[in-house]
Amino acid sequence: MRSFLRKWQDEVKKTFTGRADEVPDWVPKLAEGNDPGYHLPGSAIWAVHGSMSPIVAGIRTLLMQALHPGALAGVHEHSSFREDPLIRLANTIRWIFTVTYGSSEAAENASRRVRRLHEAVQGSYSDNLGAQRDYSANDPELASWIHLAFTDAFLTAHKIWGGAIPGGPDAYVREWAQAGRLMGVEDPPLTEADMHRQLDRWYESGELRVDGRVAETVEFIRNPPLNRMLRPGYRILFAGAVYSLEPRYRQMLGLAVPRLGPVALPVRLATKAVLAVVRLALGRRGPSELAARERLRRLGVPAANA
Repeated sequence: MRSFLRKWQDEVKKTFTGRADEVPDWVPKLAEGNDPGYHLPGSAIWAVHGSMSPIVAGIRTLLMQALHPGALAGVHEHSSFREDPLIRLANTIRWIFTVTYGSSEAAENASRRVRRLHEAVQGSYSDNLGAQRDYSANDPELASWIHLAFTDAFLTAHKIWGGAIPGGPDAYVREWAQAGRLMGVEDPPLTEADMHRQLDRWYESGELRVDGRVAETVEFIRNPPLNRMLRPGYRILFAGAVYSLEPRYRQMLGLAVPRLGPVALPVRLATKAVLAVVRLALGRRGPSELAARERLRRLGVPAANA
């Protein structure tokens, strides 16, 4: 039994960091730098990103982002997500945690690195009216949709499965707007209400759509090539992501909260249980947060020991 649990724990770590035996080489570097960074202990960002709710939020983000044909074209035409989805996941986690926990210089460098990689991600797609539209991963409009989908997913998942947010939901939206600016978003929302208004504009614009490529993507997200030890838990987390979606987006994606006949299954509770087990595997504080606290203590920031 102990051997099984150790293997399961290693697979969880490998899934989120790319390594089971040690932390990625970029994590200890978060202890470097000569300023506190954009976010500190006690912030809304640290509360949300330091919880387990981002695991569900990540799945929800992918589902939401798939609704934009430009974003989806970029993934299908310029990504190896089918062959090695864990590399893409690990790179995304690296950027999120660097912006969350790193110095301002580290956050800016990480964002520039991603934007450089995005320079090659461009092409064209046919919009809902049949016209050819150019897309670029660094286009501010497309970056805005990606930022909105991310912010909404992480905030919603935390409101369902996380704890209190210092300053409330508006604080999270306002603080994470800095990440949007680093990625070229020109008008990131600063309040939860503003975020929903921007999402409504996208929904009403007619630019979002569902087609065969979206259905293929949703099916891949539903059944990614994970180690079989992780699949039962992932199925619950996927159901949790679907549960957290607004009904209008669930309908667009052709998804539904699992039911047993007329009875809705306890997805919310089951997701909470799986996240608690993952927390046991990963620990209360992750290595990125610990490295950040080491930097803050070196700089004499009072919040370091909070």
